[in-house]
Amino acid sequence: MNFYSDENFPLPSVKELRNLGHDVLTIFEDNRANKEIPDEEVLARATELKKAILTHNRLDFKRLHAKNSGHFGIIICTENKDSLELAQRIHESILEIENIEGKLIHIYRPDK
Repeated sequence: MNFYSDENFPLPSVKELRNLGHDVLTIFEDNRANKEIPDEEVLARATELKKAILTHNRLDFKRLHAKNSGHFGIIICTENKDSLELAQRIHESILEIENIEGKLIHIYRPDK
């Protein structure tokens, strides 16, 4: 799967997703970090690159999805201190979905 992670998405999760065989480009690697780019532009960039967005910014990206589902997927995650577990949960969730284009996918941390 091709992903684009926003500024708040944990780097250890990015690394683990790569270990699991996913192509992940971070907003830092794309030279767009620390520039206060609006979420609409972050999503547009991910769409331009044909990548699903990875984010913890649930409210804003839910709103963006409701306005326009013409994207390559939005994966919104609850905060999880265990970055490796988060990556595994994302990996397992998308394996169950044939095509995430235009979909909003929720990844919840497990109840403790």
